[in-house]
Amino acid sequence: MRNTLLFMLLVALSATFSVVAKDSQQEDPFMWLEDVDAEQSMDWVHQQNKNTADQYKSMPLYAELYEQALSTLNNKSRIPSVSQRGEWVYNYWKDEKNPRGIYRRAQLKDFNKNAEPKWQTVLDMDLYNAEHEGNWVFKGMNCLAPEYRRCLVSISPGGGDAVMLQEFNMKDKKFIKDGFSLPKSKMRATWRDKDHLFVATDFGPGSMTASGYPRIMKLWQRGTELSAAKTLLEASPESVSVYAYRSGKGDTAKDFIIDSTSFWTNQYYQWVDDKALAFDIPQSATVNGVFQGKVIISLQEDWQFQGQNLSEGAVLMINPAVLTGQKTVVESDDWQVFLQPAANENIESINTSDETVIVTLLSDVVSQVKVYTPSADGDWQIKHIEFPDHGAIGVTAVDDESGSFFAEYESFITPPTLYHVNGKTLQPKAVKSQTQSFDPEPYQVEQFFARSADGTFIPYFIVMNKNTKFDGNNPTHIFSYGGFRNALTPSYSGSYEALEGAYGKMWLDRGGVFVSANIRGGGAYGPKWHKSALLANKTKSYEDFEAVAEDLIKRKITSPQHLGIEGRSNGGLLVGATMTRRPDLYGAVICGVPLLDMQRYNKLLAGASWVGEFGDPDIPEQWAYLKTYSPYQNLKPKTDYPATFFYTSTRDDRVHPGHARKMAAKMMSYGYPIWYYENTEGGHGGSSTNEQLAERLALAYTHLWTHLK
Repeated sequence: MRNTLLFMLLVALSATFSVVAKDSQQEDPFMWLEDVDAEQSMDWVHQQNKNTADQYKSMPLYAELYEQALSTLNNKSRIPSVSQRGEWVYNYWKDEKNPRGIYRRAQLKDFNKNAEPKWQTVLDMDLYNAEHEGNWVFKGMNCLAPEYRRCLVSISPGGGDAVMLQEFNMKDKKFIKDGFSLPKSKMRATWRDKDHLFVATDFGPGSMTASGYPRIMKLWQRGTELSAAKTLLEASPESVSVYAYRSGKGDTAKDFIIDSTSFWTNQYYQWVDDKALAFDIPQSATVNGVFQGKVIISLQEDWQFQGQNLSEGAVLMINPAVLTGQKTVVESDDWQVFLQPAANENIESINTSDETVIVTLLSDVVSQVKVYTPSADGDWQIKHIEFPDHGAIGVTAVDDESGSFFAEYESFITPPTLYHVNGKTLQPKAVKSQTQSFDPEPYQVEQFFARSADGTFIPYFIVMNKNTKFDGNNPTHIFSYGGFRNALTPSYSGSYEALEGAYGKMWLDRGGVFVSANIRGGGAYGPKWHKSALLANKTKSYEDFEAVAEDLIKRKITSPQHLGIEGRSNGGLLVGATMTRRPDLYGAVICGVPLLDMQRYNKLLAGASWVGEFGDPDIPEQWAYLKTYSPYQNLKPKTDYPATFFYTSTRDDRVHPGHARKMAAKMMSYGYPIWYYENTEGGHGGSSTNEQLAERLALAYTHLWTHLK
């Protein structure tokens, strides 16, 4: 009788699930577009690409914009983004002769402003592609210190996050035939020493998390099969991923393993005597590195430690033996509060050398760099590095022994400049500057604050001609992001990365106004700024964005018919949500590699890893707030939506291209005109070559100028 009842229950459940599946399919008639490479899906993609090309590429404007974008991307004067290993400086470079790029190096002593250094090609990706079937994209090279002779090269088929890994000999500039090698996977692999790797990859069934990343960390010895690698830690399938690395040198080196339990939480371990010893710290805290034996920890929430109440945003230095319980008696020199940022500050990054700590912070979204050196009395000597004002600064490479480092500076109207900061004098020297891609003289940069719905003041930068008339007729382009602690800092329109939101030759010189909005959900003002627009409060980001749009209209800088908005990835969700919430505010939208179907995002590619940011749609209480802004579900017929341009990549294995595909198809089914571009390679970045990026940018800016003038 019991077995009969159980059988009947299973049959009933099966029927229920079948009905749910059928209803879901009926409710979402475009789900077939989630089948990325299916013939039907790709036929649809090719047709939409053709429709967009037929309309926009036939315009003289498109050809002009394409040439401007490509010329800037291939500009030989643009500064190289460098890393330093010993006496060599390394850079990955693309130009018209090397569309797939070359990984190259030059000697540090030859790297100065007055002469182009003599570069040596380490790895030629155009040659690699010619010799290997498929489209291969360079994803990085990790070399073993301190000799930096043995390296791990990551190469992606099509530019996605999944890579294959192969060992490389830097001296011979060749792949090592019998070296370490791993097949394509979303992997985590780092050096422990010359004969061992920390490896987390797809080891077979059950070895990946629900987010599609590895959950098992192993130690792999050279000359043995991967199947014989020693398991160090197994994370839950519900975690995001695992990672491991070695910090320090020789006998003082320490091994750490990280279980990313969610996107915003981590359980840190130190591997000691064949044991993973857990850190007793809040899982929201971030370990920034190790300095002279102490772990540097940034707090993302208040924490009581050793009888003291420590506030979120504080940066601590703690003896790891205290955190793992190896040392039970805590002495005064075992820990300290290293930094406590002010209310208008955010610690953006922390780098270390053997003798210094290099801190980059934002003060009202403007960068500063300070170098901290410990003194004999246990205090700190602090040196403020004198970079130009009102810009963004990124530390790109640090030499551990000398304390010297490279940093890039740029502002909205000042082109990127690469500085080398001497570790002894701490004086910055400009070693290379990009030539101006447009004349900055006619333009001014101002920072305004808009008042959001709950009264919070939201900062935004505006770049415009000094003679701009406040008559509501200026074509205006807002770029924003609003998530994942990402702080949008000032960026020059002529730099490679800033062309993601270009506003120089393609926008300002044609009479446009550019706006960069620092809405909540980002990291402009530290953990509170991010958490205030998290989960059920995500709509705060959208309210902030709408407040900026309304402020621009109120100031008569622009008006809805002249106002265009752009966002990519989480920013694509931002503009998708605001265009469905307030279509009356905008005249045009650029929605790039977006999340849009928030009912299914956690089931598509890496979507499950972002539940900590957005919430879980499979939990009714959380779907209750997600459904209020999910663009795909909130799209309605007979509504005057702004002209919308979508772009994505077939090979994006992070944010599923189905989001953009389905939203575009649904809008078309309601009779709305849409413009769509899907690159068939490029990964989440959307492009693999400068030509592909120039094409996408020219299409996007043709869209803005067509609909906002």
